Amino acid sequence: MGQDITLTASDGFKLGGYRADPGGAPKGAIVVIQEIFGVNHHIRSVCDRLAQEGYVAIAPSIFDRSEPNFQSGYSPDEVAVARKFVANPDWAAMLRDTQSAIDAVKDVGPVGIIGFCLGGSVAYVAATRLTGLKAAVGYYGGAIVRFADDKPKVPTQLHFGEKDSGIALTDVETIKAKRPEVEVHIYPGAQHGFHCDERASYDKISADIAWPRSLAFFAKHLR
Repeated sequence: MGQDITLTASDGFKLGGYRADPGGAPKGAIVVIQEIFGVNHHIRSVCDRLAQEGYVAIAPSIFDRSEPNFQSGYSPDEVAVARKFVANPDWAAMLRDTQSAIDAVKDVGPVGIIGFCLGGSVAYVAATRLTGLKAAVGYYGGAIVRFADDKPKVPTQLHFGEKDSGIALTDVETIKAKRPEVEVHIYPGAQHGFHCDERASYDKISADIAWPRSLAFFAKHLR
């Protein structure tokens, strides 16, 4: 359904990405921000699912500045390698690259953003700093608590797993306290990565609640 694309950031850097277009006239567009595993099979499938829902979906390869076209699976060894990208993330560069994806689809209609893991944090920060967005959704973004003093400029919805070993529930409560206008959902028994059906931590019950909830949020705000 989709195709590989090239995007150009504001500083002239060219990065890769993936774009999926719906069969008919699009309702709008959604930028999809990857986990630490790159624009891999799972992120492409998320784009394809969004295209089936009537949105243009675009996933920028936000690790291209350090390792072009990095893609990874989910074995313990692959996870260990992928973690290097979050040891010292360049937020400014990731946001520039995210803005390039927003700009690439802004002619389609209203634009939303959704991100997972690292991408969940990027989606939240994008909602506070970038232009051209109408709504943001973040899944299990571990760094969101660090940016919780910053208020999103657009309606924002966040999803967390109750049993996420990398995100303390106290962090989630801090976000809820600082940002009462943000819609926050906690999924009982769910771990980090619960939405990804290619990971051992996949939780179908939670994912089957969170995904329609995300789509309903976009349907409400992307019009």
